[in-house]
Amino acid sequence: MGRYILSRLILTIPVLFGVLLLTFSMLHMVPGDPVRAMFIDAGGASEEQLARVRSQLGLDQPLPIQFLNYLMGVLRGDLGRSIMTNQPVLGKIIGKFPATVQLARAAMSVALVLGLSLGVIAAVNRGGWLDRLTMLISLSGVSIPSFWLGLLLIYAFSVQLAWLPIVGGEWWQQLILPAVALGLQASAVIARLVRTNLLEVLNEPYVVTARAKGLNDRLVLFRHAMRNALLPVVTIVGLQFGTLLSGTVIVEAVFARQGIGRILVDSLQGRDFPTAQGTVLVVALIYVIVNLLVDIVYSVVDPRIRHAG
Repeated sequence: MGRYILSRLILTIPVLFGVLLLTFSMLHMVPGDPVRAMFIDAGGASEEQLARVRSQLGLDQPLPIQFLNYLMGVLRGDLGRSIMTNQPVLGKIIGKFPATVQLARAAMSVALVLGLSLGVIAAVNRGGWLDRLTMLISLSGVSIPSFWLGLLLIYAFSVQLAWLPIVGGEWWQQLILPAVALGLQASAVIARLVRTNLLEVLNEPYVVTARAKGLNDRLVLFRHAMRNALLPVVTIVGLQFGTLLSGTVIVEAVFARQGIGRILVDSLQGRDFPTAQGTVLVVALIYVIVNLLVDIVYSVVDPRIRHAG
């Protein structure tokens, strides 16, 4: 087990380095001058002032040197300072991170409840109208973009029905619509996977034998079939949680929530390179950690995975 975990940890190093390199390169290829953007509200600045600020921020150095300095800072736990506010990037992310985690957890709860329920209903009623209806819902969940669904939810439940406030209200009222908008797509993926795996398991000999012994169908389903059918779902849940974290970027902007997704949008609009790079790195790191934990859990549940790795 120790060697398996160590090998997975080693594999995360090139992934994170690749994220750093790609993010750094892509942001610096975007046209525009971030230093000049800092002085827009002040009516501009002289070339001498711009040159001095660039020197202070290290933006006058060649790109390879800038990337090396940034990489050394990351290894020390320093993500740099925001170009727009001069605040430590890590402090900004830590301050907004709980709101993003809260939204991702709520969205994952929605995805699990809907996904497991729809998947089981579809499998039990294979070929029936309930099966077709649940799969239609799943297809809709995969097809509808989260930002468009969020706008529809706001129009329906906040504008027309006035059940939930657009802004303000209790914390749980502010969380319902974003969680549904973000979690519906993940629930569709989970539902289709649960249906497929459950249909395969229901035809296994041990399930047929349990039914032949006269056991109740519900008991056979939840005690025998579900236990094995849900094993692959463990992996997809980890992947979907990482996807939900990245999806908060759009959903937080639609619902005006203050999280790291909002930080990323604002930093991209303001060409705040250190903040954008730090936010992407944190999201990527969480994604890698979640998938590492999923690999460990899956290897415990199924030792064949551990031995194969």
